[in-house]
Parts: sequence; C-alpha cells; structure tokens
Amino acid sequence: MRGPREKLIYVPCILTGTGTQQPDYLATVDVDPESPCYCQVIHRLPMLYIDDELHHTGWNACSSCFGDTSKKRNRLVLPSLGSSRIYIVDTGTDLRAPRMFKVIEPREVFEKCNLTFPHTSHCLGSGEVMISALADTLGNGKGGFILIDAETWEVKGTWERPGDEPPQGYDFWYQPRHNVMISTEWGVPKYFANGFNPEDLKKERYGRRLNVWDWTTHCLIQQIDVGEDSAPLEIRFLHNPDAAHGMVGCTLQSSIHHFFKTEDGDWAAEKVIQIPNKKVSGWYFPEMPGFVTDILISMDDRFLYLSNWLHGDLRQYDITNPFCPKLVGQVFVGGNIYKGGVVTVLEDDELDCQPDPFMIQVSEPGAARVAARERQESKLNLPHPAFSLPLGKEGLWRTSDDSAQLGRQEAVHNDLFVHTLGQAVLPSDGQGRLSHAANRRGHRERRPLCEPGLPGGFREGALRSCSRSRDALPWGRLHLGHLDLGGSR
Repeated sequence: MRGPREKLIYVPCILTGTGTQQPDYLATVDVDPESPCYCQVIHRLPMLYIDDELHHTGWNACSSCFGDTSKKRNRLVLPSLGSSRIYIVDTGTDLRAPRMFKVIEPREVFEKCNLTFPHTSHCLGSGEVMISALADTLGNGKGGFILIDAETWEVKGTWERPGDEPPQGYDFWYQPRHNVMISTEWGVPKYFANGFNPEDLKKERYGRRLNVWDWTTHCLIQQIDVGEDSAPLEIRFLHNPDAAHGMVGCTLQSSIHHFFKTEDGDWAAEKVIQIPNKKVSGWYFPEMPGFVTDILISMDDRFLYLSNWLHGDLRQYDITNPFCPKLVGQVFVGGNIYKGGVVTVLEDDELDCQPDPFMIQVSEPGAARVAARERQESKLNLPHPAFSLPLGKEGLWRTSDDSAQLGRQEAVHNDLFVHTLGQAVLPSDGQGRLSHAANRRGHRERRPLCEPGLPGGFREGALRSCSRSRDALPWGRLHLGHLDLGGSR
C-alpha cells in the first residue's frame, strides 16, 4: 500500500471480431503525471496471429515468491480465449517497449492438458504460472488448470487431480494460509458460442458453483451452489492472509456473494448485495439487469468496487463488515440508461432520473483503477450501443489518489480532459474496440502483488462467427467474445 504510484500500464487491445483482419496487441500507456507523454500510448506490440482474443493477463512472479531475490516481475502472460494460444511478453528489457518473448502454441496445451479457452493467469510461489481454462478440446465445459514452468515456459500439464475437474471454469483465487483455492464458473463454450440464448438458462449451461480446492493436495473438496444460472465470475479474497473471507460477483444474477470459512472448517457463501433490475423500454427485454462484471477489493480491505456493465455504474461498498456491505459511492461511467440514450427507464428502485454520461479514472492509495470507455457494440448481440460516449469525444479522468468519498453519488473532482484510449490506441479502421485489463509497473498491486484490472464494461458472454485463425479450435469458425475493460486481475 505504500509502494510508488505506477508510471506505466500495459493494456491488451482487442481487434478480434472487428473485421479489420489485424492482430490484437499490447499497448503501453504512460500514466506518469510528470511525463510529457502523460495519458498517451507510447508503444504497441502486435500479437503474431489474428483472432487470438486476448483476455486476462498476469505476471510471472508475485508476492507468493516473497523472499526469493532471484525472482523478477519481467514477463507478462497473455492467454488468448479464441485461439488458446498463450503469449509471453518481455517487459524487463525495456519497460516502455515490451517485446515478444515466447509463444505457447495451442497444440501444446491441447496435447498436454486437453484444455481450451485459457482465462485467468496467476503466478505461484513454486515458480510456476497457473492458468484456468473453460473447456476441453471439443468445447465441452471443463474447469481445469494449465500449469506452466515460469523459467522455461514449457507446459507441464494440469494442476488438478485427474478426475476432479468441475463441469465449468472461469476465475480462481488461492489463499495458502488457509490451504484453499476457490474457482468459479461461467458457462459451456459450445453453447454460448453463438451469443446469449435465454433458452440455455435452466439447462445447466451457465455456472452456479464455487469450487473449493485443497491447495496442498489439488483435490476438489467442496462445491457451493450460489443459485441456478448465477454465473459466478470474478472472485477475490481479502488481502489480509489471515482473513478467511472474500467476495464473488454473480453476473447473470446481478449479485455479490460473500464467501467465508465456517467454524466447522468448511466454506459457505451468502448473498450480501443484490442489484435490482430496471424496467425499461427501447431495450431487448422489458427489464434490464445490472450485469455485475468485474469486482475489486481495496488494498486495506475496507471497500469493494463493482461494475454494472449494462447499467453503466461503478459502485463502492464499505465491507468492513463483510456480512453486511454498505453502498457508500456510486458513479456512472457509461452503460445503457444514460440520459438521452435509446433506452428509457420506466421504473427504477434506486435512481430518481437517468444519469448523464461521462468517463472517469478512479484511483485510490495503492490500487489505481481506470475506467476508460468508448462506444462499442454489445457482446450480447443486442441492438443498441453499450457505452455512452461516441469514440473520439473527450472524457473526464479523475486524477486524485483519494478513494471515493462517502455518499451515494460521488462528485468527480480534480478532472483532467484527455482523449479516450480508443482513438489513440486503435488504427482508424479498428476504432470502436478497446481493451480488457491493464497491468502496471512500479506499483504494489492487489493481492498483495497480482494483476490489477480496469473496472468497466463487460464484453464477455458470446462467440461470434469470424475468419479462422491459423490454429483454430477444433469445433470450427466460432470466436469467443471478451471483457473489454473489466476485471482485474
């Protein structure tokens, strides 16, 4: 929490599905207020193939390696949901101009792990990198974990005990002091491949469980049901390693569950936040859920931040009592219900009127978070813009280090007008798509040292037809859509 403020962020930028036939790339953004290049993209590293669909990112070393002076955070791991390719990027040689270090081809992952759709990457104290996966090579749900040597970057196999794979996968978080890892579930790729279909609900095609693992034996020891079709996605333990508490965002349910260790030694989860639907017109359905996507916990474990992708607000909850969170801050950064948009709110249990659109950067001590948005199409294949500002307009970036002030509606202060990243990052024919998560340099990150995320728009939930990448997945010409900003990692 007392580390220096970040001066650079690395932002995966996704051109997959835009029709540009250009590869995704990693943008380096200067966020040093003293720099003449402040808030500018200073470097772009293209991936080697088109249609990779970059997603979450992670480092090769973190606080799990505490005390080992030989470990350096100099490699960035970029799993690709669409191709199952895993890129390893060298950030140590030149911080301001990362270069490609190694590419782990899909075939190696297929042959050694029988897994596809790699998602969350975390470094381990053992000197390995572990990446969660969503499916087997046929697109059937399979929540396994890819284990990679962080020195040789060879795929070693899977982490879990054979036969213990849950039916679905997504995110994961571990807490060695409590000998536990908990993973979450999104859905079965071969079913959500063509976009969200309400008929897939109630058929166990979307996740509903928190999967509890014994960290030492790699055995699946418990499954916690958080509700049918709840889709528990992003999961976070509190940072205090002694605390046996955490939060998980359930996207389709638009809720937050608090999970905790019981007196009996097992784990339980309770719903502690429910975002109410809004009755609307001009949208695909008569009611619009919040669609909770990314969540973050402040480094001091006092606050939970969550993003409602469809409503477009970023919320701050006081979680000093994790059993009873209190909403203490709320700010709109985009979404579908902004004033003057195509959607009209008919009935709202929370707001008196529709919000005005604007864009912000939120930063707090020790854990800066950025929300930079631009207009782009909805990943649910819905006929409306997903964000409030057209590409090329300027947005408000909050530059204060203060966390959101108490009160439901936070006033934006210390504003700086900057161009949205969309116009600066993307070639003209690719504007309208941006990035998922940013990794930062020179900064103590969340876990204590893990990959931070950018709360904001959620693009995850569907595959779209697109041209085949060089090593396409076995089931054909489908491509997974992806979080545009959001998740942290």
